[in-house]
Amino acid sequence: MTRRLSLAAVAALLWLTGAASAADQHYGPGVTDTEVKIGQTMPYSGPASGYASVGITEQAYYKMINEQGGVNGRKINLISLDDGYSPPKTVEQTRRLVESEQVLAIVGALGTAANTAIHKYLNDRKVPQLFISTGATKWGDPKRFPWTMGWQPNYQTEAHIYARHILQHAPDARIGVLYQNDDYGKDYLIGFRDGLGDQADKMIVKVTSYEVTDPTVDSQIVSLQAAGATLFFNIATPKFSAMAIRKVFDIGWRPIQIVDSVGSSTGAAMKPAGFERTQGIISAHYQKDATDPRWKDDPGMQEFLAFMSKRVPTVDVADSGSYSGYNIARTFVQVLQQCGDELTRENLMRQAADLHDLALPMLLPGIKVNTSPTNFYPVNEMQLVRFEGDGWLLFGDVISGL
Repeated sequence: MTRRLSLAAVAALLWLTGAASAADQHYGPGVTDTEVKIGQTMPYSGPASGYASVGITEQAYYKMINEQGGVNGRKINLISLDDGYSPPKTVEQTRRLVESEQVLAIVGALGTAANTAIHKYLNDRKVPQLFISTGATKWGDPKRFPWTMGWQPNYQTEAHIYARHILQHAPDARIGVLYQNDDYGKDYLIGFRDGLGDQADKMIVKVTSYEVTDPTVDSQIVSLQAAGATLFFNIATPKFSAMAIRKVFDIGWRPIQIVDSVGSSTGAAMKPAGFERTQGIISAHYQKDATDPRWKDDPGMQEFLAFMSKRVPTVDVADSGSYSGYNIARTFVQVLQQCGDELTRENLMRQAADLHDLALPMLLPGIKVNTSPTNFYPVNEMQLVRFEGDGWLLFGDVISGL
């Protein structure tokens, strides 16, 4: 009896010691001594499958980090699921990631409508929704949604930049707008009207939209030309951006053209549209363009190209989605490094909101990542670009959105 009691006491002591040790580790869901499990949804299929390069690049980057020993001795296990760019599917897949896979956070999920569908769910459950691949303004609202943080410049700020340029350089323009009929497109439109101020109703002569399920945007482009627009603002994802640019050229319409950064990828939009049709188009960028020869000897570009050649040879380096995936993954690795061994959801958000002048290889010179408890927009600057030849050329100064 005494021996049995002694063994029971030892077992209890061992259990208590183990429990104390686990408590000292400060781990949240999905974290062990050797792993950090995170999740995301991506449109690997469906109308926005051109963005698959974002997720593919992120997976490759984390794999490289894991082969180098991981972050603070832990491997990053990214579970990246296809949602087909369908919000109901995003909800289904995200619930699987949170409730079944028990991920620490959702990181880098793509799409405004998709992330909107899971926005409240993740905040109610206090699950970080970090560095999502969409520039909707709503992702920078730490008071109401403290568990959500964007990454790229927000759409309204970008639209202000275009409006400012038009007011300075084409004040008599008659503007026609094409936008995607969802929160992404509407966010740009709100910012554009706001940027034009009291000139908006006078200058905008026609606004038309498209659905992501539409086979073409031909009729919309014809209607903008018929309205007498002399400037075309193209708010579209790469597939539809390319369609619109082709139709504008093919019907002989020659307006000033501005395309949002979302639809300006050289590889995913400009090249499919045909370079002969894209000359002179204006956009705004915050990342380097791998097709621009000015970066040939740039260390950051050389690092990126070496990574892509070895790790992601199936993705065209002209596809700007790869730049985003690369930069977002690097940003998240920095946050993990700052977390140390306190890998809770709360500390993950604290460290994400404590980034200072983080320089990333594929950001334009002068643009760095900065966050704070009141600033949930990590990247806040952009620079205007003009398409010439087979690539984008920078002009003007870096413009801050803050």
